[in-house]
Amino acid sequence: MSRLVIVSNRIADPRKAAAGGLAVAVKDSLQETGGVWFGWSGKLRDAGNDATHRGDGVQVQTVGGIQLATIDLDPRDYDAYYLGYSNNVLWPVFHYRLDLAQFDRRFADGYRRVNQLFARKLYPLLRPDDIVWVHDYQLIPLAAELRAMGCTNPIGFFLHIPMPPLPIMAAIPEHEWLMRSLFAYDLVGFQTEADLLHFEQYVEAEAGAARLPNGRLRAFGRTLSAGAFPIGINVDEFAALAGDRDGIAMFDRMRDEYSRRQLLVGVDRLDYTKGLPQRVHAFRELLERYPENRSRATLIQIAAPSRENLGAYDDLRREMDSLCGAINGDYGELEWMPMRYIHRTVARKRLPGLYRASRVALVTPLRDGMNLVAKEFLAAQDETDPGVLVLSRFAGAAEQMKEALLVNPYDTQGTAQAIQRALAMPLDERRQRYTALMATIRKYDVHWWRTRFLDALADASEAAVAQP
Repeated sequence: MSRLVIVSNRIADPRKAAAGGLAVAVKDSLQETGGVWFGWSGKLRDAGNDATHRGDGVQVQTVGGIQLATIDLDPRDYDAYYLGYSNNVLWPVFHYRLDLAQFDRRFADGYRRVNQLFARKLYPLLRPDDIVWVHDYQLIPLAAELRAMGCTNPIGFFLHIPMPPLPIMAAIPEHEWLMRSLFAYDLVGFQTEADLLHFEQYVEAEAGAARLPNGRLRAFGRTLSAGAFPIGINVDEFAALAGDRDGIAMFDRMRDEYSRRQLLVGVDRLDYTKGLPQRVHAFRELLERYPENRSRATLIQIAAPSRENLGAYDDLRREMDSLCGAINGDYGELEWMPMRYIHRTVARKRLPGLYRASRVALVTPLRDGMNLVAKEFLAAQDETDPGVLVLSRFAGAAEQMKEALLVNPYDTQGTAQAIQRALAMPLDERRQRYTALMATIRKYDVHWWRTRFLDALADASEAAVAQP
């Protein structure tokens, strides 16, 4: 049986609860199949140590049938590859925020250099029949670097964040090189049909790509397969967390503390893509336009720290501190505060209890690849009395989850109206929407995602071998 080798920027210890969607999904995939997870350790090398400065060490450990292989990064490479190109070029541009992008040639050089380092350290670990699955925007050129070393293994790539349309993508000075690099993969997967369409339109317009049968594209002298593979969650595992000790304790605590309130919940990283200020403005509009919610509705907003050494995030934190303080100052009373804003990470095992105690979940990013919070909220619900999902139409999840209340997060009044509708929604309608949404997330769960992608990668690899 072929071994699965997963490559991502960071890895997560399978023994620990993982917070991010990528980490959770990858961990679930490897626990099913076994294999290798390769990536950056999260540590920086001591530049004074010549051996480690050259990156001669790969740390390997086996945990629960999964082999974890990690490398450290040089501080200079970390600054250019991770802080620079990944987080100040690709992240903002792929989320349609050209105004926040910082195009610097040194960033691009560092990005290439670290992808070459990943390839050099990964290649000796590969067996001839390994299947390699590369994840996300930090590693777009990795397959091209592996191919240059003679790697002939099947290699697939999955983009967890949105794929921007051509006019936005073309703003990146290295856009042609990035897209050419993708053609070193056998299969490229996207979260949504819209993302896939943006990619196809780019390569057709910029590279004269030819469309072939079965979702294949020919450009840059190579053929690849491309498709949409919306990522899912382990529904049963997350639902079980709601019945575990920590989940029950959180549920009971929230119900006791807010027995006379209706809870709304938002769980996000503190990131400018998540639409957090817009969400607070919409909640303020709800209290202004629908005063019956005063002293009755409370929004718990968790905003976990994220990329705190980047300037845009410092600005966002100050804005959120100001907005949340203002809404509590303007509307709060001695016995009620409209908002509880928490700027720290909450343990994943406690979240199901919080979700189950909440009448409404606000998942309203300005742009998101998928957003698994939307699916986790549903998995944690009591089917006899489920809560309501208010979901941004600009989240990838909206393409699947049509029965949610879809909103435009830029429309403050429209979002407030949707929240009011969610709070007032009768039980029968809540159950109908919940049942339909649960059927979708169960059908397209993390197991479906893994199997569908790897099956498509096997087909793509066979087609690549057979092509003249």
